[in-house]
Order: sequence, then C-alpha cells, then structure tokens
Amino acid sequence: QVQLVESGGGLVQAGGSLRLSCAASIRTFSYAAMGWFRQAPGKERDFVAGISGSGGSTNYADSVKGRFTISRDNAKNTVYLQMNSLKPEDTAIYYCAASRGSVLTTIRQNYAYWGQGTQVTVSS
Repeated sequence: QVQLVESGGGLVQAGGSLRLSCAASIRTFSYAAMGWFRQAPGKERDFVAGISGSGGSTNYADSVKGRFTISRDNAKNTVYLQMNSLKPEDTAIYYCAASRGSVLTTIRQNYAYWGQGTQVTVSS
C-alpha cells in the first residue's frame, strides 16, 4: 500500500524559508513522477511543482518560479520542496502526490496517491 507522509510545514514570517519533505513508501519510487500541490481555504487544490521519476525534469507554477525548488532523493524515497522568499499568499495546506508514471505532469488527475497534507502559514 502506497503511503506519502509530508513534514516540515509551520509558521514563518514573510521573506522566510521552509523545507517540506515527503517520504514515500513506493517500491518503484524512482519510476514515479512526484508533485507538490497546495490548497488555500475556499480555493481549488493547485499545482505548485513537479519532478520526473529520474529527477531530470522539473516544472513550477508561475507564482512560485524562482522562489521554490523541488528535488528528490531516490535512494531515500523522498521528495523535497525548498520554499524561499515566502509570501502571505503562499499560506495553504501543501500536499505531496505521486503519479503512476515517470513522466512529469502538472495535471492533478494524473496523480494517483496523495499525502495527508502539511500546513504552511506565512505571516505578514
């Protein structure tokens, strides 16, 4: 059974940084594209960043380009999201997701497995 467990969320002031981690219990982790999504109260769950199975391809939402970095360590079955220069509008629950395929995708419906989410709050 696939499990994704996020950690690293919290409260930070605007301009600060956080690093989210997602530990995945996926036997073929290196074959799974991974993504981070976020959902603010009353809003849709939106794509934030994605990475291919090999880690060779990444993609970001325009709102986080240049501030967030997604990476993965296939030896540790873990994907990370480094978030710098945080803004109050980054406040949301952040979810880790795993695709059944290795090709990078930004489409929420293409992700088959989801973590429980971790809260990120950025104060002004």
